[in-house]
Amino acid sequence: MRKYAVWMSDSDALTRVYPAQTRAQIAALVAELPGDIRRADFAARRADLQRAEVIFSTWGMPALSEAEIAEYLPNLRAVFYGAGSVQYFARPFLSRGVRVFSAWAANAVPVAEYAVAQIVLSGKGFYQAVRRYERQGREASSAYADSLPCNYGIRVGILGAGMIGRMVLDRLRAYAYEVLAYDPFVSDEVLQSLGARRATLTEIFSTCQVVSNHVANLPSTVGMLDYALFSRMPRNATFLNTGRGAQVVEADLVRALQEAPDRTAVLDVTFPEPPAADSPLNALPNVFLTPNIAGSKGREVERMGAYMAEECARWLSGAPTPYEVTLPMLETMA
Repeated sequence: MRKYAVWMSDSDALTRVYPAQTRAQIAALVAELPGDIRRADFAARRADLQRAEVIFSTWGMPALSEAEIAEYLPNLRAVFYGAGSVQYFARPFLSRGVRVFSAWAANAVPVAEYAVAQIVLSGKGFYQAVRRYERQGREASSAYADSLPCNYGIRVGILGAGMIGRMVLDRLRAYAYEVLAYDPFVSDEVLQSLGARRATLTEIFSTCQVVSNHVANLPSTVGMLDYALFSRMPRNATFLNTGRGAQVVEADLVRALQEAPDRTAVLDVTFPEPPAADSPLNALPNVFLTPNIAGSKGREVERMGAYMAEECARWLSGAPTPYEVTLPMLETMA
């Protein structure tokens, strides 16, 4: 007998993440209970929730206590989350023996693609070359670009070798870079298999032309990137952040950029987000801000729903499930 499944989210993202073709694929695997469910619907949908064995969700998944799960979802066996981090809701489910699956790997793909593109552009001095062309003219822009070593034989530093970091490292093997990596949770053998050499944060910031942050979002990583590191960045070096803004001490980054205007920061994330109205990040000519666009956007979000449909099929058949999240994993993953 097919397992009963409900669609659950407090956002309107379900139809974007799970388009018609994906929902049809899922409907062939499980017995769907009608209608999408929000937290506000729990009392009215109690009977359906108590039958549910599977949840399909995405951004807006309600964060429930163990008591709420026991009350409303006593037969639940699995949550398929068509988005990235499950940190905010997963622990109570896992503690009750409910298996949790996440599309973090699907969400990692556009971030990795974006980061590699920014690394290559940064190696060429693209960002400041464009701004100097606009403000100072072609000759100043060309002179700046000519001062960079560009994309042959330069050192690139990758902070964090989780899912996104590993995808970035794998893609960087197509370029003539010397790649250094920082991740205390990953073995030398894994880093070497991805074409990288282990290095300290100090070595990376002191010697790399481009540094790209992909460190996991954990309490222990808040404020880990400070003036002691940013002040070591070489002339014309670029710091890229598609990880988490809270890992950066903003005042320290600003100071290092003010002291060396040839340094560049390309920030897709900040803390707070967006930056405060009076933040120097909004005005510095060597800072380039984007509104958190590295992750899944447009049709890219459909990849996450497709990953969860495929993962559900594997789970139902007893095949290995590569995107399952466990309690120990939450200690080190984003």
